[in-house]
Amino acid sequence: MSCAGKSLVVGVDVGGTFTDLFVLDEALGTVRIIKVPSTRGEEARGFLHGLARVADSAAAIATIVHGTTVGTNALLERKVARTGIITTRGFRDVLEMRRRDRPQTWGLRGSFLPVVPRDLRREVDERVLADGTLHTPVDLEQVRTETRSLLAAGCEAVCVFFINTYANPENERLAVTAVRALWPNPHVTSAHEVLPEIREFERCSTAALNAALQPVLGRYLGRLDSDLRAQGFGGELLVVQSNGGLMSRQTAIDLPVRTALSGPAAGVIACASIARAAGFPDAITGDMGGTSFDVSLVADGQAALAPQSAIEFGMVIRSPMIQIETIGAGGGSIASVDASGMLQVGPESVGSVPGPACYGRGGMYATVTDANLLLGRIAAERPLGRGFLAALDAQKSRQAIEEHVAHPLALDVHAAAEAILTVANARMAGAIRLVSIERGHDPRRFAYMPFGGGGALHVCAMMREVGVAMGIVPRYPGVTSALGCVIADMRHDAVQTINQPLSDLDATDLRRRIDELAAHCQQRLDSSGMRFDDLRTLIALDMLYAGQTHTLSVLLADPGQTPLTAESVRAAFDAAYTAAFGRVLDGIAIRVLNLRYARIGVRPKFDLAVLAPKGKGSSAPLGVQQVFHRGRWHDAVRYARLALPVAARIDGPAILEQADTTVWLEPGFHAEVDAHGNLLVRAS
Repeated sequence: MSCAGKSLVVGVDVGGTFTDLFVLDEALGTVRIIKVPSTRGEEARGFLHGLARVADSAAAIATIVHGTTVGTNALLERKVARTGIITTRGFRDVLEMRRRDRPQTWGLRGSFLPVVPRDLRREVDERVLADGTLHTPVDLEQVRTETRSLLAAGCEAVCVFFINTYANPENERLAVTAVRALWPNPHVTSAHEVLPEIREFERCSTAALNAALQPVLGRYLGRLDSDLRAQGFGGELLVVQSNGGLMSRQTAIDLPVRTALSGPAAGVIACASIARAAGFPDAITGDMGGTSFDVSLVADGQAALAPQSAIEFGMVIRSPMIQIETIGAGGGSIASVDASGMLQVGPESVGSVPGPACYGRGGMYATVTDANLLLGRIAAERPLGRGFLAALDAQKSRQAIEEHVAHPLALDVHAAAEAILTVANARMAGAIRLVSIERGHDPRRFAYMPFGGGGALHVCAMMREVGVAMGIVPRYPGVTSALGCVIADMRHDAVQTINQPLSDLDATDLRRRIDELAAHCQQRLDSSGMRFDDLRTLIALDMLYAGQTHTLSVLLADPGQTPLTAESVRAAFDAAYTAAFGRVLDGIAIRVLNLRYARIGVRPKFDLAVLAPKGKGSSAPLGVQQVFHRGRWHDAVRYARLALPVAARIDGPAILEQADTTVWLEPGFHAEVDAHGNLLVRAS
């Protein structure tokens, strides 16, 4: 994991409000956490500011693993590079037509602005049929003409997207070669290189977004790497992918679309590892930061992956991603009363600048953080991220809640603050039900793991709302995503469309395709320069019955260990279909749509016991804090959470404080410290 003579491994997660760092010293077996404020639009500033507090020199750091939201924010804010598309004649509007869906289910109107405007989507003569037959050779002179035209129009990046390249990419290869010969920078995306998979919209959308992000992420990572090298850093800079795996800096520049859920994915990976070590392989994670609440489900110790996701309506990315549901319910979410007299919380957020009213930086709106502060769950004189603010201003919170919530609803200010939290908790509980009940999982079988700066303030409320019996608060909730950066393995995924009946499947040809994908993914792993303890392989087929439109992922045994035949594939499909739907459909032909391959380089792991409390510790109270809960004031005993020894038990009402979060333990709940330093929360 580390270079010779260097023992520091640093995970860095840049969020909307804070940049979090988790520092592991492999030689000493110690860990540290660091939080510094983020600078929106200048994410590298917080990154470098945090690293300056890691060691005297960046030369002491062996590996830096980065979870980044730069790509996500660029897409959401449409701050991407000016991009052009060169496509098959007659298909320039694939990106805009999508799947003929709508932003809202009801109503006949809706707006969608594609990331590449129509005047920058250019057509050329070429055509490949669905079976791979070359119908019309590509006109390379037209390709060169459109390339020059897009450059003249100010395009910084270009995507070449031809129809049916999953079956035969030759025309697109020739066109891409011609474009790259004229394009003045490396920002040329070939759709079949990014996604050689059937379905033209998903392939076009993924490739176009990749092209639009290449200059943005390329500049960011390039500057970051240059600044790090200038400070003496000589190790590896790795980036977290949306699937929870890591990739090299160069791979991230080539395939930036794979970083769309980089930060949240790292947190889920950390939670999965922590939950397994604590003896709870089934867990629901809830990341509550300053702007959002991200929920995911971990079953049998593994995070669930989705084949695609939409960053926003119409902005579809077809690439394996950890299944994460996001709602606007963070600490900075704005509480307001709408025209109908209903209290709303989010999705709008004040962000880190100006921040909640209590920050005293000009924020005038009431937020979830203001409500927690006014009700005594956060101590004004001990804010999170010490060094960011000297203290919080509870009076400004009172004024904001009074003006925007209490007065319009004719409520006492404390009742109004509690109403804000009630609405926020209900929205977060709804997101938890979405990833559990609505996907066939009973949440009562799962532990709930809150993380992020604000998650632990709501752990008991979530347990009550959803019916979860066990809550697990990690040792360092506020930097869990940064911890996940240190834990995550290298991973590369590849896909290839087969699109043929199972009865026609040639096992020899399938093994050849698997070997080709394996070589491609291994090349990506080798480019990282990392050492691995083990290499693992995941092979799956997207399969369906003839006439169906949605596929089922069927995991196959490694062909190097188990013979791969049409019969073994059929048996695997029957087992997967029965597990998903309770039965198989006799007499209907089966099709094999896509082959999926993942190569995982298992990085050396550190024992999570290093997070456990050291020495005797102390369970001595720090004092008493007044907390308003369910309509009345309670005397909550304050504790230094990180000082609590293993097996310590704390009964609610209690406040457990640490630098990166605050835990609010409601009356009727208690918490115990386990051998890894987690707080196990249960109803008394």
